[in-house]
Amino acid sequence: MNKKNLELLGLEEGATLEEIKAAYEALREKYLEDRFKDGEVGNEAAKMLTKIDAAYAELESELKESNYSDGGDLYEKIENYLKDGNITEAQHVLDSFNERGGRWHYLQSVIFYRKNWINESKKQLEIAIQLEPENAKYKETYRKLNDKINQDAQSGAQNQGGNGQGAYQGQTMDSQSSDSQMGGNFCANCIECCYLNMCLNCLCNGCCR
Repeated sequence: MNKKNLELLGLEEGATLEEIKAAYEALREKYLEDRFKDGEVGNEAAKMLTKIDAAYAELESELKESNYSDGGDLYEKIENYLKDGNITEAQHVLDSFNERGGRWHYLQSVIFYRKNWINESKKQLEIAIQLEPENAKYKETYRKLNDKINQDAQSGAQNQGGNGQGAYQGQTMDSQSSDSQMGGNFCANCIECCYLNMCLNCLCNGCCR
């Protein structure tokens, strides 16, 4: 944050939005009273009001932008939407991010999986791993997803017959049509439940980083 603006409000680096607001309001009240005084005191108070108004606006904007870019409460909101099964709102909040790190792509992968967009889910996990190569949770999720894809492909090949239709076309499918395309010999429902439970358990435990 801008050091001069912090010093103007009597604050140090690392000040929270609440601290910035409290310091601003205290100074503003002081200079509002002084600006009605005669002579240079009143003039100086009026100038200081303009300065602290600008400083507060800039610091507030910087802090909010930082929180926005880092995710902050927005990631928690997405996780809550996912736990509630509200995919549309989760996607809406995720789309609002300017900067998209590993956690963003991981959550996008979860959303795509919930939509049965399996290939897209896999691609997002791959990006998340590229961005955070040491993240064991992303790697384990990717391994389980690949296992599911391979098992479903084998099951689909056995049950496909001559219809010539693959299990994954990157299209939106409801659960019933998805299960029928993936086949049932490998208990696709069980695998899906395990994967979703794993993702949502991670979300509940707050380990999506």
